[in-house]
Amino acid sequence: MTLVLLLAAVAATAWCVLQRQPGAGSSAAARARSLRSPLVRLADLLGIETVRGRQANQYAAGAVGEKATAARLKPLALSGWTVLHDRALPTGQANVDHLLVSPAGVVIVLDSKKWSAHHPLRVDGGRLMHGDKDVTDWLDGLRHGARTVARVLSCPAIPLVSMEGAPLVGDQLVIDGIRIVPADRTVAVLRALARRHRAAGDHPGERAAALFPPHRRK
Repeated sequence: MTLVLLLAAVAATAWCVLQRQPGAGSSAAARARSLRSPLVRLADLLGIETVRGRQANQYAAGAVGEKATAARLKPLALSGWTVLHDRALPTGQANVDHLLVSPAGVVIVLDSKKWSAHHPLRVDGGRLMHGDKDVTDWLDGLRHGARTVARVLSCPAIPLVSMEGAPLVGDQLVIDGIRIVPADRTVAVLRALARRHRAAGDHPGERAAALFPPHRRK
């Protein structure tokens, strides 16, 4: 029994170390850990909902969504795409979930979302609605990230959302120039965008990797 407990402790330690490594979802997972203070964890054990506990769950779900998206994107990396995960923006604490550059130099900023499947996602009156909740403002981070990437790389950057969980009313949604697609169609849409658009100037893949380092949240 002692050996079993020891092996379990080693495995748990290894898992925690891996969770702290840079990569898809690493900063969201770090944020979830920082929110789960001892008091929050105690409240969770007692079944008491807290604001910080709810936020931690949202960040943890986001990390899971980012990792799932990263797994879907592996075929692109194998076919010549530059695929960067969880990259820091030059100023502030903001990041982009995934930064992609096609072999032809088309830049796409991809945001992973993992929302409840109990409510559909739709555009109504110029607003993005998840069930009865207006979630339009949740796209502000992607909009800011795409604009920043475009400015730093001096080329267009296409914003795109990969939606896990919440069903879309229609094959895809478009709001304020931001396209939202089901997670299982993300790679097909990325390939289509790369064919439809043409990059101007040099290929920005290497510059993107250098100018947007892995995001590290303390």
